[in-house]
Amino acid sequence: MPLWTDIRRSPVAAHVVPLAVFMLIGALQPLVGVENLQLPWWRHAPEHWIYPLQTLVAGGLLLAFRSHYQLAPWRRLGWAVGLGALGIVWWCGPALLYENFATSGTKVPEWMEWLGLAERKDGFDPSLFAGHGAAYAVVVLMRFIRMVVVVPLIEEIFWRGFLMRYVQADGDDFRKVPFGRHDWRTFGIVTGCFMAAHAPVDWVGALGFGALMYWLTVKFRSLAACVVMHAVANLLLGLYVMWTRQWGFW
Repeated sequence: MPLWTDIRRSPVAAHVVPLAVFMLIGALQPLVGVENLQLPWWRHAPEHWIYPLQTLVAGGLLLAFRSHYQLAPWRRLGWAVGLGALGIVWWCGPALLYENFATSGTKVPEWMEWLGLAERKDGFDPSLFAGHGAAYAVVVLMRFIRMVVVVPLIEEIFWRGFLMRYVQADGDDFRKVPFGRHDWRTFGIVTGCFMAAHAPVDWVGALGFGALMYWLTVKFRSLAACVVMHAVANLLLGLYVMWTRQWGFW
């Protein structure tokens, strides 16, 4: 397959294709889902097969392109863990505040949704398989593999490994730009795109998280640290969602 061979050799494809395919598969959800609980689960809750499909396909692409990735140096991982925790507290804080308002009977103005103060009950709900033993365990496990392993890799390889350098390359080979080189225009573009990739209710959270990630990238110049920060944040988010049942976060 000459075309696939050419794609595998392309550094740009290696950094862009996994995330692009991941998002394309995710775009199937509103096309195939039907809000009718009388239908089989794979029709009214297609995320339960779309998310595992994303995980397997994107994970396979990461393996296929692995020779293009340079995660090292593995340094300042303690900072990565700490900033990941801080970032997810920032992201979830408004929803927790909303829950406190709702419990006390305080009406939250609609405009505050833009700050992240909103109910997060609708989303990927694994309790659909509660009582099914192994099926429930597999559903939860695959959800965590997606958000803690695959998503941090494909996103950081794209956002920090590629886009942050591509913007500064001005049409030249992005690999010539040192990883983590600071530029305010780049900060604005990458952080803005990162925000736009999320729902409006998450924009404030994405802004703060993106800013912390940018600082980590510029300060320590380690893609591995970026991946670890993202993975820790997503792990904590997953645990928070399982605890609070605010399924809308994932």
